[in-house]
This record gives sequence, structure tokens and C-alpha cells, in this order.
Amino acid sequence: MLTKDGIIAIAKQKGRILSKEIAGSFNVSRQYATGMIGDLVSEQRLIKIGNTKNAFYVLPEYAQKHEELFPVKYARSFKNHHLEEHTILDEIERTFPLVMKLSENVRSIFTYAFSEMLNNAIEHSQSKIIHIEIAVQNKTLSFTVSDSGIGVFRNILQKKGLNNELEAIQDLLKGKTTTMPKSHSGEGIFFTSKVGNLFTLDSFGYRLIVNNELPDVFIQRVKKIKKGTAVKFTLNVNSKQHLNDVFKKYTNLSDTSDYGFDKTEIRIKLYTVAGVHISRSQARRVLSGLEKFKAILFDFNKVPVVGQAFADEIFRVFHQKYPAIKLQAINMEEGVKFMIDRAKHEATVAR
Repeated sequence: MLTKDGIIAIAKQKGRILSKEIAGSFNVSRQYATGMIGDLVSEQRLIKIGNTKNAFYVLPEYAQKHEELFPVKYARSFKNHHLEEHTILDEIERTFPLVMKLSENVRSIFTYAFSEMLNNAIEHSQSKIIHIEIAVQNKTLSFTVSDSGIGVFRNILQKKGLNNELEAIQDLLKGKTTTMPKSHSGEGIFFTSKVGNLFTLDSFGYRLIVNNELPDVFIQRVKKIKKGTAVKFTLNVNSKQHLNDVFKKYTNLSDTSDYGFDKTEIRIKLYTVAGVHISRSQARRVLSGLEKFKAILFDFNKVPVVGQAFADEIFRVFHQKYPAIKLQAINMEEGVKFMIDRAKHEATVAR
């Protein structure tokens, strides 16, 4: 009689087992044997290696001693019709064992980031096909989610009535930017860009790069145009970072908080026009949508100078309009600090 313990016993004896071998040994149908083996895989008592036609199964302890068995890449294309990210994750866990071998903190980051980016492609891209690739190589976990749809930057540009893709990227980096406010918070890309080593978005000639190892953010025009959107994410498999630590940095900042997304970071250099930030209108562009937050960190790294009107609009006018919002400025050149301190002083005098 075929039992799960009987299958485990054969796996201990032989190392690798095939469903057809189990079916023959116990004189049962291959379908029945495959179903029982599948239950053992779900219970994590066996590990499946390979695709459906050539799949074989091993015990976890056998797998630990033979890492060369594992495929280092997973790649599939899916029709975007009734597609759900959790079902794809389930398949990845069943057929790409290296993901399950990752440490708990790295696996949780992968699960969050991959689910968020795949969900964006499913619900926002309007693409008929979505392609995913996952790899664990050279101590690096990486994934790509690619579609041929409307394009992430163009979608934001059109839905929010912005002037160009650059403004769409600027809004995206603030967080809480979504084209479907009734069903999405707009937090997915913001947090995904924070939890990995490298995060890139390619879409119709524009590339956003968030390099957390430097750390720095770049916006590029590229000649090789990606039709649709390609998201690429990498993380060192030995990372000690925990997903909750990243969330805590930007949420629940006050006693009155409801564990919401409270804080954002603004890199002023990404709003540069000829390297200088002078006008009040430029400052208003920076401030657009920031009233949603309880704390705003303005990073002036690589910004040589700001105008009096620019500093005044942020640190006096905006601050007086939203006094409960905490404003902080970092990485200031001497001239930038002078203008900001002056605006803060004028705000104090005006009270």
C-alpha cells in the first residue's frame, strides 16, 4: 500500500525519486503517486527539482548536501488574464527551491517586493503578457517583471495630468502615488525601492535607478527604448536587513499615527534645472502632494545653491500652511544652509 512514509523511506534509500518509479513500485497509477508526492512537497517533506516532464524529488537534507541540483534561474511568461500574484508565488516556491533556501528576512523581502511589482504589472500595465525572471547567483537574488503595456511613467503622467515623464518619476519617488487610489495606496514602488540593493524601472526611454549601496538615485534617458515597463530588483542573499525595519523608518512616527505611511524623502537634485533651484514654482513642484505626510526629509546632496524664493516657499510658506508636518533638511552646502536658515527665521518672526 502506498503511503507518504513509504515514499519518504524510498527517498532516503535512493536519494532521488521519480513519480513513475513510485507508481511502479507500489502498483498504483502515476497520477495517484504524483498527487501523494505533491502533498509531501506542500508539507516541505520533499523538494521538487526540475519542470513537470523531467521533475524528480529529494529530501531536504539531501538537497542541502547537493546544491548543484538546483536551477539557478526561473523564467516564465503569463497571460494577464485572471492572473494572481499569490498563485505565481506558490508555483515559484514549488519549482524554484533556491528561494525557499534563503534566510527568513531575505525571503520575506523577496515575497513583498516581487508581489508588489507583479501586482502593479497585473493591474496597471494593460499588458496582455507579463514575463518574470528570478535568479539566485553569485550571492545575489534578483528578479525582473516585464510587460509591454502602457508604461509606468506615461500612466502616471496621463492620469495625474503632468507635463512630462520626469515629473511622473518625481511624483513616484515621493510615495503615495497611484493611478488607482480606490484600490491602491501607492506605497509599493516606494518601499520596494528601499528594501533592495538596486532597483530600476525602465519604460519608454526613461530609466529610474535607486542604488541603496551608494546610496543615491538617478534618472536617465536611454537610447534602447523598453516598450512597457521592466522592473529589476537585486538583493544580497546575505543581507541582514529586515522588511519591518524599513517599514518602521517611514511609518508610525507619532502617538497619533495609525501605522500609516507617514514619512518620505525628497532628493532635491532630481528637480534640478541647469543645476540650480531658484524659483518659487520649482519649490511648489517639489512640494506637490507632500501634504499627505507627517514628516518630510529634504536631501540637498549635490545641490550647490538654492534661491531665496525656493527656500522660502518650502520652509516658511509650506511650513506655516502645514505646521504639524515636520520638515528636516540634510546634506546642505554652506550657501544652501544659509538660505534655509534664513527662511526658517522669517517663519519664526512671522508667527
